[in-house]
Amino acid sequence: MGGKYRVTGNAYPRMRPPKRRGRFVAVLVAAVVVLGLFGWGAVQLFHVFGGDGGKSTARAAPSRPSCSPSASPVASKPLALPQPAHVTMNVLNATTRGGLAKTTADQLAARGFKVAKFGNAPDPYNAKVAQSALIISGPGGEAAAREAGTQVVGSTVTIDPKRKGSTVDVLIGNAFAKLATPTQAAEARVTAANPPAPKQSCAPQD
Repeated sequence: MGGKYRVTGNAYPRMRPPKRRGRFVAVLVAAVVVLGLFGWGAVQLFHVFGGDGGKSTARAAPSRPSCSPSASPVASKPLALPQPAHVTMNVLNATTRGGLAKTTADQLAARGFKVAKFGNAPDPYNAKVAQSALIISGPGGEAAAREAGTQVVGSTVTIDPKRKGSTVDVLIGNAFAKLATPTQAAEARVTAANPPAPKQSCAPQD
């Protein structure tokens, strides 16, 4: 070949296309995504065959009563009831029957009780006592109130924490017929002096 330029040497240059780095990066990202999908699928299969359905839920054990077999309720201490001569009471008629307060007060006085006064019950109780009698006293007269309650079958004793002194109010109710017999009063006195033991309560144990 003639001309100004000549090719010298025994090696010919090779013409190569330019490197395409964008395609290489795309292939690498696709490979990473595929591997991630395979890993996620493997984890899901593990949960499915493990039997928890992909969820792990902690179940609390059922609570059991914390009652010890050897534990027993503590019996209440016997209540020392006073003699009738040491019980001062007011006999009040809470019914519509006239003269009932005086008649009952005379009978209770004959049994040795001290009757301070008798008459009609005040408005909050007048004609509103359904049982045979309602015995009311303060904390200082609880024993006297329970002794008075032995004289009327079916009576109810109520302790008013705000009340002072030991005087007892005996409110005769609509169900009242007559005072208890001596035998009934003696039996009621045993029950009143020995209140039942409180029931044992079992608290749930976590």
